[in-house]
Amino acid sequence: MLKEFNVLITGVGGQGVILMSELLGKAAVRDDLKVRGSEVLGMAVRGGSVSSTIRIGSEVYGPLIPTGKCHLLIGMEPAEALRHIACLSPSSLVVLNLRKIVPFTVLLGKSKYPSLDEIMEKLSTVSSQVIRLDAAQLAEEAGSPITANMVMLGAAFGTGQIPIKLETLKAVLQAHFPTKLAPVNIKAFDLGYHACQQSLK
Repeated sequence: MLKEFNVLITGVGGQGVILMSELLGKAAVRDDLKVRGSEVLGMAVRGGSVSSTIRIGSEVYGPLIPTGKCHLLIGMEPAEALRHIACLSPSSLVVLNLRKIVPFTVLLGKSKYPSLDEIMEKLSTVSSQVIRLDAAQLAEEAGSPITANMVMLGAAFGTGQIPIKLETLKAVLQAHFPTKLAPVNIKAFDLGYHACQQSLK
């Protein structure tokens, strides 16, 4: 039995971070896996930081991921991914959405947003592999810009690391979304899945 697999999803309010963790949790339960999780909500209505942890395995007893013990980081927003760099180790895998959301403090001149090159360099010094994709563009291809979170969820599954059956997650997606919305969300998931697999070749 799997002892421990830790997923951290991070982004800003409105990106669907919590929905991603809920879907992962439901799929893990369907696969008879032990699940623990927690979420941190910032000023979500103002685009504040949002993060969620999903811990899966027989030796997972608490909801929080210990420092350096994150197996998979799903970064919906580059700077927010960098904010959680302490959770990473050389064996960690990062799936990063390249579309940045600049916080209002930067627009007001009160803080500075690092360049994507800086973010990539810092993440790459800790993690052995950072998979990059433009989830917003793939969401547009799927037919709805608000499905970027499903693109990223698909990319995460495309790594082959998540210990949940692909068909289980697809069934959870089908059950969660209304009949008219399920196809576009599943298409977004599939586009992310294949984009990740291409980048790993």
